[in-house]
Amino acid sequence: MAEGIMKRFHGSRIFVDSAGAYEGKLDSFMVEVMKEIGVDMSGHTPKTFENLTDDSFDFVISLSREAQHCAEDLTKYMHCDARFWDIFDPTLVEGKREARLGAYRQARDQIQHKILELFPVPEHPQF
Repeated sequence: MAEGIMKRFHGSRIFVDSAGAYEGKLDSFMVEVMKEIGVDMSGHTPKTFENLTDDSFDFVISLSREAQHCAEDLTKYMHCDARFWDIFDPTLVEGKREARLGAYRQARDQIQHKILELFPVPEHPQF
């Protein structure tokens, strides 16, 4: 979600890539709640830190403790701003579809708020 939100507001002005601590598959709930805000993630391919195509970062933001540990290992020999955002993991919610979607919306909105706080949209973006 963070990659899609970042690209929504900053396009190609900022290079952004995402990775998880564990190999996963495309999450249909994530795709659905991102579509609600106009971001098409249906073609997104989840990857792990080992699958990242770049090895130089200015900024790494982790959304889980496991990812934080991977990010620390990845960046321990480089000058990089690494942060942990304690965002609730919506995949932990079980139950009815609407309850699960609600958890994904909450996570999406928290991520979007934090991104816009840290990376505000310029008044005159140049994409």
